[in-house]
Amino acid sequence: MAKQIILYNLAENVTDEQYQDFVKKEKGPLLDSLPGVKKFELVRIKGAQTGEVPYNYVGILHVNSLDEFNEKGATTQKFQDLMVKLQTMLKDPHILYGEEVY
Repeated sequence: MAKQIILYNLAENVTDEQYQDFVKKEKGPLLDSLPGVKKFELVRIKGAQTGEVPYNYVGILHVNSLDEFNEKGATTQKFQDLMVKLQTMLKDPHILYGEEVY
């Protein structure tokens, strides 16, 4: 299964409570409804075994295929509007793509 993984912190003007409420009411349901998406998961990082934690959040988008999501899901107006909104809420996002191995 293909995945899009986003590592990020929140912008300084956004609280964890505000963001989590936004994810539960808007972002999560919207991403789950897009063509090619199997499910969206959000993980709030609480700590690490060693070293500092560089990111507070990890978003995992499970998709049928990256090509299908990029052609059908990411091109929708709803997704584009969400991305504009997220630009004001997220700080230094890193977007990774991959395929499940095991």
